Amino acid sequence: MKLLTYSHNGELAVGVLKKDGSQVVPVHYLGFDVKDMNAFLEQQDEEKLAKMDRNKELMQGIPVEEVQLYAPILYPKQDIICLGINYYAHAEESARFHNEAFGGDRPEPIYFAKRVNRAVGDGEYIDGHLDIVDSLDYEVELAVVIGKDAKNVQPEEVFDYVFGYTILNDMSARNLQTAHKQWYFGKSLDDFTPIGPVIVTKDEFTNPPALAIRSYINGELRQDSTTDLLINSIEKVICQLSKGMTLAAGTIIAMGTPAGVGMGFQPPKFLKKGDVVKCEIEGIGTLTNEIK
Repeated sequence: MKLLTYSHNGELAVGVLKKDGSQVVPVHYLGFDVKDMNAFLEQQDEEKLAKMDRNKELMQGIPVEEVQLYAPILYPKQDIICLGINYYAHAEESARFHNEAFGGDRPEPIYFAKRVNRAVGDGEYIDGHLDIVDSLDYEVELAVVIGKDAKNVQPEEVFDYVFGYTILNDMSARNLQTAHKQWYFGKSLDDFTPIGPVIVTKDEFTNPPALAIRSYINGELRQDSTTDLLINSIEKVICQLSKGMTLAAGTIIAMGTPAGVGMGFQPPKFLKKGDVVKCEIEGIGTLTNEIK
């Protein structure tokens, strides 16, 4: 199933797409009295989802052309957990940009947090903060959405806790990353977290998913890889993190980006006003935003 956040007649709501993609069925038609995706994730379980999947095709929905899409989790409850340098080819290009040596060994994940006041949806503008950013970059990533509180998760249990997947563009100000010797500020400016267009439930994929992942700038293919090339897997990350912290329902984990980001080119290809960034992941869709 494809879950989304939308507005219709001025009201925000959570909906599910019919299989043919023509209509959005509000989840309150299907037994969920919720106003946002965080509340939906707290209420859902496997039995309720199965019933919703069956019944959504029987309901009269809203034509998709009559709704406005927003980021599926518009206001994340917590900072997003991100993985840095989780594809080998991206590790190499990052090392080149920072004039560092890359030995090819990444035994443990690199974690950092990304602060999000409001996530940006498909079709919305991104404020590039070009008054303070001279090296604006893009990073297409597979984002894992946790469906129930996860603590001390065993490897064979990991996907019991995964609700589904979406696309996240980890927008980055490389000059701020470099100046402050850490990633939090340079990745947490307002509008720096486009997410969407939908969350696709895990049952739509083989888990862990092996999906084509790409980004385009003004139609030019920049990143082109597959999600089965992660250095550190979804299973390892969730098991490791849940040993020391509770991953609450609604937690978003961004699994890192493949090679082809702007800083990886020689010379770098950073974003400017008017550039259109399109991120796509097979089976999930496309997330398109223009820099303003």
